[in-house]
Amino acid sequence: MTTPSASPTPAALTALQAALAAQHAAVYGYGVAGAHLTGARLATARAAYTAHQARRDALQREITALHATPVAAAPGYDLPFPVTGAASAVRLATLLEDRLTAVSADLVAAATGGLRRSAADTLRESALRAAQWRGGALGPAFPGLPERATTGHPAP
Repeated sequence: MTTPSASPTPAALTALQAALAAQHAAVYGYGVAGAHLTGARLATARAAYTAHQARRDALQREITALHATPVAAAPGYDLPFPVTGAASAVRLATLLEDRLTAVSADLVAAATGGLRRSAADTLRESALRAAQWRGGALGPAFPGLPERATTGHPAP
């Protein structure tokens, strides 16, 4: 992430903090998922884990540069379902990426300049990782925008 040239709006700072919280959760979730994966899937999970750590750290620096206190990671997170093997670990990884696309879309909507570009990059990366976890299957037409994914986009 790059430090924006101007201070973000309160809405952008709130979205930035939400993005950080989602990255904290993703780092935790990938730690759980990785414990149930092997081979290429484990390598994919490790790469995602490292990418989310880097995004988390960049978001923390961004928020600190804005003279705000970054939201802290929780000591633990409730998982949306039990992760007991490879199939549920892949499901969790997909869900984590889908959630990250949503918070990234919120940040794109609230931010401007470099912060907005960085959030768009994160949205794209998470959508691609989610598709990879789905075995290449396409996800929603508008990642991070569930209202568009279910109702479609009207023709121009």
